[in-house]
Amino acid sequence: MDLAGIYAHPGPELAILRRRGVVHRLAHGIYCAVPPEHVGGGWRPTIEAAAAAVATALYGDGVPILTGLTAARMHGAFPRATGTAYVAVPTQRRPMNLADRDGEIRFVMRDVAALDAVLVQTDLGQALATTPEQTVLDLARADPRGEDVDAQEAIDALWPLCDHDVLMDIAGRQRMRATFERVAAGR
Repeated sequence: MDLAGIYAHPGPELAILRRRGVVHRLAHGIYCAVPPEHVGGGWRPTIEAAAAAVATALYGDGVPILTGLTAARMHGAFPRATGTAYVAVPTQRRPMNLADRDGEIRFVMRDVAALDAVLVQTDLGQALATTPEQTVLDLARADPRGEDVDAQEAIDALWPLCDHDVLMDIAGRQRMRATFERVAAGR
């Protein structure tokens, strides 16, 4: 929400709300409401929730999609938090540093309408994330030699959650048949 339409001088109002612990600064010019049960404390959202919120503020609701290791984390397939969150968006954008931690959001230009996505729950509400099948194919395509240990760990954890017919369908629609065959051969 653009606060310029609500407040004549949004900067000072945001400073007051921040001091009261009602809002939290995510990135330059982007804030989120603090959940009522955490008002006044040192709360901050997960990096996945922060990335979804920032990307939604920039691109609109239902446009950005958490992808890669970030989507794997949302599906419970990658246990460790990382300092980078990945979000698929329709236009190219430079990485953005988060204001509340040493971390960044990397925007991956994709045809978001063609991605297989589902709603997931974050600590800031619902967001879109690629399905386990889409996530497996994306991670495998980004790491064709299987050298990224984190990506391989996520693929291994997601594989049992995948519907193989859906995997083949996505691979066919998105020109990732060779990627699918390479991943399937390793199982």
